Amino acid sequence: MEKSPFRPIGPSPTAAMPRPLDREQLARLRREAANPYRGLRKTLYFTFAASGAIGAFVFFAKAIAGRDLAETLPNLALQLGVVALMVGLWRWEQAAERTDRDRPTPPPRS
Repeated sequence: MEKSPFRPIGPSPTAAMPRPLDREQLARLRREAANPYRGLRKTLYFTFAASGAIGAFVFFAKAIAGRDLAETLPNLALQLGVVALMVGLWRWEQAAERTDRDRPTPPPRS
């Protein structure tokens, strides 16, 4: 029998089999599957809070200087509101993460 000049596609049958996941890894993967993009949301909350804090600093400096208070104070309030909203969303996300972590994981399906 002659050898084929073509190589088979995919892993070789003698390749090492991947090891099964332990309970902690499986639980973490299930939490991530249940709540996708949690890390992205937390990054956005932090970014928007930092932006609001910078804006609040700028408008606070304008208010202290007494420049155009009729326009500066509403803008300062808006920036502080953005910071407060992002802090609230961050805390809500943290509470949900703690709840998910404390919840027992169901046994794997067979």
